[in-house]
Amino acid sequence: MASAPTSKYNSHSLENESIKRTSRDGVNRDIGEALPRLPGETRITDKEVIYICPFNGPIKGRVYITNYRLYLRSLETHLEFSHGVRGLTTWSQLKDASLQDSALILDVPLGVISRIEKMGGATSRGENSYGLDITCKDMRNLRFALKQEGHSRRDMFEILTRYAFPLAHSLPMFAFLNEEKFDVDGWMVYNPVEEYRRQGLPNHHWRITFINKCYELCDTYPALLVVPYRASDDDLRRVATFRSRNRIPVLSWIHPENKTVIVRCSQPLVGVSGKRNKDDEKYLDVIRETNRQINKLTIYDARPNVNAVANKATGGGYESDDAYHNAELFFLDIHNIHVMRESLKKVKDIVYPNVEESHWLSSLESTHWLEHIKLVLTGAIQVADRVSSGKSSVVVHCSDGWDRTAQLTSLAMLMLDSYYRSIEGFEILVQKEWISFGHKFASRIGHGDKNHADADRSPIFLQFIDCVWQMSKQFPTAFEFNERFLIIILDHLYSCRFGTFLYNCESAREKQKVTERTVSLWSLINSNKDKFKNPFYTKEINRVLYPVASMRHLELWVNYYIRWNPRIKQQQPNPVEQRYMELLALRDEYIKRLEELQLANSPKLSDPSTSPSSPSQMMPHVQTHF
Repeated sequence: MASAPTSKYNSHSLENESIKRTSRDGVNRDIGEALPRLPGETRITDKEVIYICPFNGPIKGRVYITNYRLYLRSLETHLEFSHGVRGLTTWSQLKDASLQDSALILDVPLGVISRIEKMGGATSRGENSYGLDITCKDMRNLRFALKQEGHSRRDMFEILTRYAFPLAHSLPMFAFLNEEKFDVDGWMVYNPVEEYRRQGLPNHHWRITFINKCYELCDTYPALLVVPYRASDDDLRRVATFRSRNRIPVLSWIHPENKTVIVRCSQPLVGVSGKRNKDDEKYLDVIRETNRQINKLTIYDARPNVNAVANKATGGGYESDDAYHNAELFFLDIHNIHVMRESLKKVKDIVYPNVEESHWLSSLESTHWLEHIKLVLTGAIQVADRVSSGKSSVVVHCSDGWDRTAQLTSLAMLMLDSYYRSIEGFEILVQKEWISFGHKFASRIGHGDKNHADADRSPIFLQFIDCVWQMSKQFPTAFEFNERFLIIILDHLYSCRFGTFLYNCESAREKQKVTERTVSLWSLINSNKDKFKNPFYTKEINRVLYPVASMRHLELWVNYYIRWNPRIKQQQPNPVEQRYMELLALRDEYIKRLEELQLANSPKLSDPSTSPSSPSQMMPHVQTHF
């Protein structure tokens, strides 16, 4: 891997300004140059337009298009905006008079753009009826009105289409042009050998194999895999023939004390005829026998039962009782990528541009988004509890093992292993369970691809980050990182500024030399760690977190999904909220002490329905007040 050279350019200063000056409608307040640029970013064109702001009406401005971003700077400045004449009431709260006189800024990475459509025609009449509609992947839309003469719209449409969808025009994504330099090389964060060594691997029961070093066994798996010591490489090849996409069962995590494990894979290729494979059956039994304290292996199939049965028609299926005698199978009822995509669309419909106030609760319920979050969290809790209690080792799969499987394994590991709740540990968790194990980021996000209607698009990783945010709300001192950390990960999931989330699997990234030719998102974050730290973080070892996965404890993540709306109160800490957070931190510390006393005097609680799932369950008599 190529090491990043020492920083010559303070690229994180630009990122800091972007974070500091971005309002709820994605507007920055800029008092500097007309167009900020990253190293490697070049200006393509600029044009005078009218931005049809959904909250404040038409705003005249000049839009600049580079090979990385669309950047609008309003031509209307002075006190018109700062006094809230157009409804930007937050501007009037600014104490810095120099910022009050600044221009309105809209700064959108082109990678965020999902769709560009022409609005109106040559014969369109009416003010601002001719221009461009832009649909974004981050819960907002943009509309620009242009003059009808001089092909102004055609030029802007063609340039935007060319640079927002570079793959369709044989152009490189901006990550390959980005020349930012950082003091920290984010590509060095994850080393699989070191991470498995941290877990105490290899040992007498588990070994590291390089059978996939050239990606010949499975082209969507990483080069390095951890498998049972008693399973030979020839055994692995035979098992691969019976698993979808050759994604064999391999170890993700091992419990440091009871040695039960989390194993991930894809569905078995049972088919309509109910085929069996003795090698696969024996292999799962070998996994069970790596821990002689357990009699049964637990298999969690993330899908609804009916979906798993339906997959038999296309050659897939699930592990039946008559074939896998020493295993018990549970279905977790998590729906597929298409259901999740439609659910998020419904969320966008009720939050952008206007929040559905009159029937908010019923509108939110109709999206089923929080219901899906609940099911994912519930499944992960079951996985974590099985392993934490030492009841059995766990195998997790869905259909191909790169969507729901990644959600379940990574969330369960986050609950079980406090290391993953640190900034660096979480980066390693994402690199390991999502990036190296082949979550199809390119297909699910559509980086640089103009086919916005592609059926492979789905917010699976966003859903995972939402689950992490839900956990951080319930355990405010358990995570080293803050909300800003999660949001910047999601922003750059789409931006194509970094190479971290590009392509579908490790083999494709190696082929494109991503670690040599692009910058890692972790370089940016780890060069500015203080900005992403939770001030209430309390480092703990071996504390299992069981979040409450009930609808009344789950919330819509307003600071992400509704952040573009200036009328939604910005969740900036005020003195009252600050004091509230301090009380929560004190309460959590008190709970920890009680848990230590309980552990010293009674058997370990393992059932999530009876274990202390949250501070409120543990201490119902303790109340905090504003």
